[in-house]
Amino acid sequence: MTAMRASEVDGHGGEGERPGHLRVKELVSEAALRLDRRQPQIARDMSDLIAREIKSLDVDQAFLELLRASVDANTKTITHILINDIPIERLQPTTAAVEYALRLAQRDIPANSLVRAYNVGKDDFIEQIFPDVQGLNCSAEEKFAVLQHMSSVVGRYIDWISQYVFGVYEKERDRWVGTQGNVRATLVHDVLGRRNVSAREFEQETGYRLDGHHIGLIIWSVESDPAPDELRMLSQGVWKVAAAAGCTGSPLITAVDRTTAWAWLPFAAKPPPVDIEEVRRTVGQARTARVSLGLSDVGTGGFRRTHEQAQAARRVAVARGGTTAAISFGDEGVAITSLLANDLESTRAWVVEVLGGLAVDNDNTRALRETLRVFLLTGESYTDTAALMNLHRNTVRYRVAKALEQSTTTIGTNRVDLAVALNVCHFLGPAVLSVADSR
Repeated sequence: MTAMRASEVDGHGGEGERPGHLRVKELVSEAALRLDRRQPQIARDMSDLIAREIKSLDVDQAFLELLRASVDANTKTITHILINDIPIERLQPTTAAVEYALRLAQRDIPANSLVRAYNVGKDDFIEQIFPDVQGLNCSAEEKFAVLQHMSSVVGRYIDWISQYVFGVYEKERDRWVGTQGNVRATLVHDVLGRRNVSAREFEQETGYRLDGHHIGLIIWSVESDPAPDELRMLSQGVWKVAAAAGCTGSPLITAVDRTTAWAWLPFAAKPPPVDIEEVRRTVGQARTARVSLGLSDVGTGGFRRTHEQAQAARRVAVARGGTTAAISFGDEGVAITSLLANDLESTRAWVVEVLGGLAVDNDNTRALRETLRVFLLTGESYTDTAALMNLHRNTVRYRVAKALEQSTTTIGTNRVDLAVALNVCHFLGPAVLSVADSR
């Protein structure tokens, strides 16, 4: 079978289209409708594939959500094109695809990662087409023509959108690098990347001393439509936290993208633990801002370590849904939870293995889990648990017994696993729980 002309691939070959071509387009639409029913799962699987194949795109949970949004938007657009025979030149790029390209540029992630992501997605999408074409009630020759048509349209769409977002990336990268503070950002990344930067040079360029004590901080916005001055408002939030923490100098702040900033609070001597409740009250006034904190540390190594801890605490906050205004790596249970939050799928499976029926996401099991968690934290004291949870002692006793009855693990057989699993549920909630049976 001869290859179709470009105009025919787009579905607009003019009035002289042969009946065979019209038949192919009808079959394409039928196959695409079947494909569309699977689109949500295809998008999820494709996002996971891209993140696995291109490690530079697996930044954090929030960034992965942007990737998923972009993949979902693009796959929806392709199926829409195929179903309705829409010419590519009439399309407008999706907001999610453009925003993802902007964030990649702002994070200094190489442009080839973006191009590779689209190529991986293209190959995967074409592979997903096969079963739907194979299921058509038509001849083998027609199936071949349908597959050729659909593959060609997908290829042309990916070529168009990848060129567009690459242009967006390049323009944003030039703007971002050219903005005030790019030298500061470069030096910060060099220190974090363990590249050779002298403490003196760093202080001269940034005004911040590496040989002092530091507390790393990450502040981000959960606003779906960030304001043009979002970074300015986030910077103000850093200064408020710095004041609440009693730091002895000006904080170092560097923008990561339009909705995220990294910061370090300086101290002349080892500071006392940060009052996280005070930080929550301070940050909570902004409503859409969230903060994660590392522990205090000293020197260049401490500069890196406290930042890594703030990143780890942020993973926990993002995985649980970002409802808490501030979280610290030093909060009880956050450190170990941050490790488990790196692989939510495996963690979810493990939690179910340990907790059994107690790992179901509903109000009843939530109350049982929390009571058992506090019971273990208090050294298995019914009295202390009742006082902490403002419950009657008999209520605590009932809940603990009920919780252990539903769990597959007992205090006597594996107390550590039970305590850790309950702690993970406390911090990550639905992200590691199974859906309640609605029957």
